[in-house]
Amino acid sequence: MKLLLDFLPLLLFFGSYKYADGHHDWAALFASEHFGFMVSGGKVGPEEAPVLLATLVVMAATLLQVLVLKLRRQKVDLILWISLALVVVLGGATVWFHDDTFIKWKPTGLYWASALVFWASSAFWGKNLIQAMLGEELKLPEAVWIKLNRAWIVFFAAMGALNLFVAYRFSRSTWVDFKAFGVTGLIVAFTIAQGLYLSRHLEDTEEHGDAQG
Repeated sequence: MKLLLDFLPLLLFFGSYKYADGHHDWAALFASEHFGFMVSGGKVGPEEAPVLLATLVVMAATLLQVLVLKLRRQKVDLILWISLALVVVLGGATVWFHDDTFIKWKPTGLYWASALVFWASSAFWGKNLIQAMLGEELKLPEAVWIKLNRAWIVFFAAMGALNLFVAYRFSRSTWVDFKAFGVTGLIVAFTIAQGLYLSRHLEDTEEHGDAQG
């Protein structure tokens, strides 16, 4: 259930954009009739309609994600609150100004905010967020936790920059594909690499514990 909620906004953004991109005239008419009051000038053109509709969908989906967690009395992570704030502000600007530049900055804003949260938590409050999330399940040397935290900071910072590179150097459709599949693939690859790195240290920890026993 949680995994579905995590990916729901992304899947709906991708699906709604691709459908509207294949039906430009319908998308423009639908957006103008139903959401014209949210748009400067009150009318949506065929070229801008797909991203505008997809933006509205992802705004609604992210809000739904938060509401479901609250109704289930589950914790809403800080990163999700940041994501909601970004998608409402930047998504709203995208819709009003007919400009996809704002929504293209949303992933970068989220990645860089995540990097800042991980860095600031460690630098100012002495809290390693990776250790806080996984420390009860994994027993690792302190130096390894520090390296993992730094790795996530670098990863988030790099992902933010990569998103902007794709957004400004390639077509909108390519950026949407990258957002749906490229980002997901990179996160999976990074997580697997992290798992391989951890497995080596877990083996060392277990061997050290057996030797002491």
